[in-house]
Amino acid sequence: MFKDVLISIRPKQWYKNLVIFIGIVFSLNLLNFNLWINAIYAFIGFCLLSGSIYIINDYLDIENDRNHPVKCKRPLASGRLKASQGLFFSGIFIITALMLTYMVNIGLLITSLASFCLMIIYSLFLKEICLVDILTISTGFVLRAVAGCVAIGVLVSPWLILCTFLLALFLAIGKRRHELVLLKNKAGDHRKILSGYSREMLDQMMNITTSALIMSYSIYAFLATNIYIMTTIPLAFYGIFRYLFLLHNQDMGGEPEMLFKDRGMISCMFLWVIMVVGVLYFIK
Repeated sequence: MFKDVLISIRPKQWYKNLVIFIGIVFSLNLLNFNLWINAIYAFIGFCLLSGSIYIINDYLDIENDRNHPVKCKRPLASGRLKASQGLFFSGIFIITALMLTYMVNIGLLITSLASFCLMIIYSLFLKEICLVDILTISTGFVLRAVAGCVAIGVLVSPWLILCTFLLALFLAIGKRRHELVLLKNKAGDHRKILSGYSREMLDQMMNITTSALIMSYSIYAFLATNIYIMTTIPLAFYGIFRYLFLLHNQDMGGEPEMLFKDRGMISCMFLWVIMVVGVLYFIK
C-alpha cells in the first residue's frame, strides 16, 4: 500500500517546486544556511501539497483513467490503492504541509493555502476552460516563487517573477501543442479542453510568449545591480530556442521532464546555473 501511495504522489514531478529556491539564490543568500532551513521547509511543504493534489486528481479522474491505456495502471485506477486510503493519506499530507509552512511564518502559510486552493479549483473547474487552464498552471509557479521569497523574508526583481510566469506559460503551451499533434483528431476525446485549441492558435501563442519571455529576461538582466548577469542572456536564449527545436523537430514537448533527456538542454541548464551563481556571488 505504501508503495502505491508513493507512486500516487509522483515524486518525479517534485522538481517543479525547485522554483521555490529562486528567492534564496537571487537575493544573494545562497550561503546563508539559516535561511536554507526555511527554504527547505517551504520546498517540502509544497511537495506534500503537490502530492496530495495528484491523489485528489486521480480520484476525480478515476473512471476516465480506467479507460486510458497508460493511466489505467495508476494505483487508484487499477484498484491497487483504495479511494478511501488515497484520500486519507492526501489529508495527512495536507495537514503536515500546512503545519510545516506555519512553523516558518504566517506569510508562507497563507501563500501555501492560496496555492493549494488554486490547485483544487483548477482540478475541479479551471482545467476545463480553454486558455484559463494554462494561465492557472503558470500562476501556480508564480505562487511557488513568491512562497520561496516569503519563507526567507526577501524580495527579488519583479521581472524575475514575470519570467517565472512566462516560462511556465511557455512550457504549458508546448505541452498542449504536443498533445494536439500526438492525438490528432482524437485529442478532444482524450481531454475535452483540447477541442478548444488548434495547432495554429498555439503556435501564435507560443510566438508571443517566447518574445515576451526573451524581452523580460533581457530587461531583468539589464536592470540587475550586477551588470555581468547580462552574460547569461545567450544561454537563456539558447535554452528557449532548444526547447522550440525539440518541440517542432523531435516531438519532446509532452512533459517538461522529457527535456532532461536531451544533452543540449541539460548542458544549457547546468551552464546557466553555474554562470548565474558565479556572476552573482563571485563577480562584482
